[in-house]
Amino acid sequence: MKTPHYLLEQYGPREAMEYDVVIVGAGPAGLATAIRLKQLAAEKGSEVNVCVLEKGSEPGAHILSGAVMDPQAITELLPDWKAQGAPLNQPVTGDEVLFLSPTGVKKTPDWLLPDCFHNHGNYVISLGAVTKWLGEQAEGLGVEIFPGFAASEVLFNEDGSVKGVATGHQGLGKDGEPTDAFQIGMELHAKYTVFAEGARGHLGKSLISHFQLDAGKDPQTYGIGIKELWEIPADKAKPGLVVHTAGWPLDGQTYGGGFLYHLEGNKVTLGFVVGLDYQNPWLSPFEEMQRWKTHPSIRAHLEGGKRIGYGARAIVAGGLHSLPKTVFPGGALVGCDAG
Repeated sequence: MKTPHYLLEQYGPREAMEYDVVIVGAGPAGLATAIRLKQLAAEKGSEVNVCVLEKGSEPGAHILSGAVMDPQAITELLPDWKAQGAPLNQPVTGDEVLFLSPTGVKKTPDWLLPDCFHNHGNYVISLGAVTKWLGEQAEGLGVEIFPGFAASEVLFNEDGSVKGVATGHQGLGKDGEPTDAFQIGMELHAKYTVFAEGARGHLGKSLISHFQLDAGKDPQTYGIGIKELWEIPADKAKPGLVVHTAGWPLDGQTYGGGFLYHLEGNKVTLGFVVGLDYQNPWLSPFEEMQRWKTHPSIRAHLEGGKRIGYGARAIVAGGLHSLPKTVFPGGALVGCDAG
C-alpha cells in the first residue's frame, strides 16, 4: 500500500493556493468565523480572502442534529436573520424534564428547573438546515467554500508557525493504490488557519499535542450522541415541545440522558447521550437508546411514525476545566475542535 508521503514523492509537488485565512470545517463555528471575518474587513474598508474546506458534499451535509437554539449569537452575527430566511421556524412552546424508572416517570416541576432548562424564546431547529443557510450567507459575502475536500495534513513554516493545510489525495482504490481517477492533494497556504473540525478533529488533536495547548488543563472528556429523525402522525405532533430525560435505562454510575424535540412539519428529532467513561464493558450506547425509545413516555411520541434519518456524533463534555489554549502561531481552534 502506497503511503501519502510516497504518493507525494511520486506524483508531487502539490499545487498551492494562497489565502489570507483558511478555515477547516464548514460547521456552525467555521462558517460563523468566515462571516465575521468578512464583516470586520468590510467595516475597515479592506479585503480579506477567506476559504473554507468542507469534507461533506455541502455545508450541513454531515450534520444530523436536532437542537434547541438560543438566537442570541445569530442575532449578534446577522441581526437581519429573520428577513434573510434563516430556518429558525419553530419557537419552543413547552419544556419537560422527566426522570424515568423502568416503567414510571416523574416530571420535574417548572419552579425546580435551572435556568438552562427554561427554553422560552429559543427555537427547535435542524442544525443541518441552519448550517446550510449559514453557508449561503458566507458565500454571499464572498467566502470561497470548497465542499468534498477534507484537510488531511497541517503544513508548517520554517519558524514553526502553521502555514496552512493540505487536502487528502483523491482517486485511491480500496487497496490504497492510485486508480485512473487519482488526483494528488492540494496545499492551501494562509496567514492564519482556523480549525473547526468538530469534536476530536484529527488535525486539532495533532495541534493540541504539537503546541502543548492542553498543558495544565484537565483531560478532555467525551460523550456519544445517537440521534434519529422521525416523521409522526399529525395528531401526535406537538410543535415546539422540548423533552429531556434522565435515569432509566442507565444505572446510577453512568452519565447520560435523552432528548426529544418536536420540530415543525410533523417531525420529531430525538437522541440519547452516553458519557464515554462508562464502566460497564458490555454497555452499548446504541442499544440503550433503542431501549429508551420503548419507555411509555417516549413511545407515546413515536407510535405510528417512521424513522427517516439516523446517525451518531462525538460530543465534547469536559467543560471549562478541559478547554485548551485556543491560539498558536499561525492559527486558532474554534467550536468543538477547541472543546
